[in-house]
Amino acid sequence: MTETHMAREIAEIPDRVREMLTCNAATLDDIGAALRAHDPQLVTSVARGSSDHAATYMKYACEILTGVPVASVGPSVASVYGVPLRLPRTLCVGISQSGKSPDIVAMTRASASAGAKTLAITNHPEAPLGATADFCLPLGCGPEQSVAATKTFVTSVVAALAMLAHWAEDTALKTALAKLPDACATALAQDWSPLADRLVRAPALYVLGRGPGYAIASEIALKFKETSAIHAEAYSAAEVLHGPSALVERGFPVLGLICDDAARDGFCDTAAKLAGQGADVFVTDKVAGTTELPRAAPLHPLLDPLLSVVSFYVFIEALARRRGLQPDTPRHLRKVTETV
Repeated sequence: MTETHMAREIAEIPDRVREMLTCNAATLDDIGAALRAHDPQLVTSVARGSSDHAATYMKYACEILTGVPVASVGPSVASVYGVPLRLPRTLCVGISQSGKSPDIVAMTRASASAGAKTLAITNHPEAPLGATADFCLPLGCGPEQSVAATKTFVTSVVAALAMLAHWAEDTALKTALAKLPDACATALAQDWSPLADRLVRAPALYVLGRGPGYAIASEIALKFKETSAIHAEAYSAAEVLHGPSALVERGFPVLGLICDDAARDGFCDTAAKLAGQGADVFVTDKVAGTTELPRAAPLHPLLDPLLSVVSFYVFIEALARRRGLQPDTPRHLRKVTETV
């Protein structure tokens, strides 16, 4: 069988992460110094799709690491509605794999006009987003031919985390980021086939996360839809019991991304409750009544959810093929979607 573009791009993740961090080392120092001088009191994000999930990851990491709140700004506020925002002492982060979606570019420009410092995270720094922003962190991933973003999603998250580590001068996170490429290689080798056996004919499931892991749950749910035609819904493990659990009955599949952070104990309790309702619960931890999925060894609380998505990508590419689908070319989708 011919290897898919998606499989090749997933296998590149450790090298692409290492190269992105190395090539942007000086730029990250400059951005960190500029942000400490600017002293933002608010961070806004502008993104769609997988890039918006990267922005959500950045939101949790920024708020945990710096205490500065992060808000997702609707790109259409600038591109469609033409309403100026007031953004003094703000950092606006635009994330786009292509760097040329008109609404993302328009909101980034509008944010600069409103007084914000702007940062572009993109695989194409020569595109309008990179040219518009005060700072740019190129991903350096090379072509990504599969419609489903994998290596660009991971490196987008890493770029945002590296920016935060340099802004906050957080030595522990910087040290962990240096170890991340090797940890990603370990994550690629994790075997999630028990989950594949359960989902090969499944029509739907829930994906749960907490904090940065919620962003990963959202990314995973999107990939289930894109590549495998499974209706997946992402929820915070803190929210799933507030209504959505009413749909959970015997045999309903649930994937929980549990990490070794402050939310772990409560998350484990939620997983056990859902298993008690009869759900088929798969988690990246040991919880009675559930199936444990292997994960790479913990590296840092702000990085560990990212390792789970690397393992997931290997799993979902294989699951799509097992369900008789072509993961490189999902139905009705294009690689670059330009919205206004």
